Amino acid sequence: MVVIKKDIVYDLRHNIKTDIYFPNNTTTETKILVFWHGGGWFRGDKADIKWLGIKLANAGFMTLIPNYRLAPENKFPTAHDDAKAFINWLLKSQYTDENDHDNIVQIGASSGGTLALYLAGLYGFPTVTWSAPVNFSAWIKNHQDVQPSKDAKNELKLQDPKEIRASFYKYFTLTYADSANLTSLDADSYDYSNLRQLFMINSAHELTELSDVLTLIKKLAALDHSIQLLVVKGSRHAMDYANDYLDESLDFLFQALKG
Repeated sequence: MVVIKKDIVYDLRHNIKTDIYFPNNTTTETKILVFWHGGGWFRGDKADIKWLGIKLANAGFMTLIPNYRLAPENKFPTAHDDAKAFINWLLKSQYTDENDHDNIVQIGASSGGTLALYLAGLYGFPTVTWSAPVNFSAWIKNHQDVQPSKDAKNELKLQDPKEIRASFYKYFTLTYADSANLTSLDADSYDYSNLRQLFMINSAHELTELSDVLTLIKKLAALDHSIQLLVVKGSRHAMDYANDYLDESLDFLFQALKG
């Protein structure tokens, strides 16, 4: 039996809310999982993934799925700031104890995975990313001829899946960030001083280019960080493979908590 508390306000000023999923027999020893939804920072909502919150709670985690302010009304770094504000609220809230910092883990899907990377570097939470975009400034520079669209198949009449993905990548990137601050959005610009266990899952051919992920991993490895990478066959992105790789994700997090 999962108990759900909806619309808990974590930012009074901006009225931003989270849903909390409590597993059966919740105790002070219960581990905490924060799930960051995707949507390119311009769409997505905690209510859309209620089914996942229930699954994660049934796996034994007190699960929090927060919303954050969306683009284009709220440009970079708004979502990043909201994510940090959420963690600071959580650590001071009635839902955590004084020593619960070491009981918190994360999963982030797509752009939510980018937020999770940002927080993992700051707080050291064991983290799993599903198809986190990591490269923006160089990608935009190298794709100047791409026309941005959130529905390139219908709006631009594109047929090639790779071209459709590129059009969408450019659309959501420039919807959230301005050209002048793209380097600050790049995942390799984040502070990874406190990075601990990180598990990145990506498909071989998808929205998030695998070469960009490998470049980030190389940079993190040069800083002596340990990163696991799982490459999924095909072109599925983030939530498209969530069910198939949820067990691997949770196994990683449980092992990280034991360590």
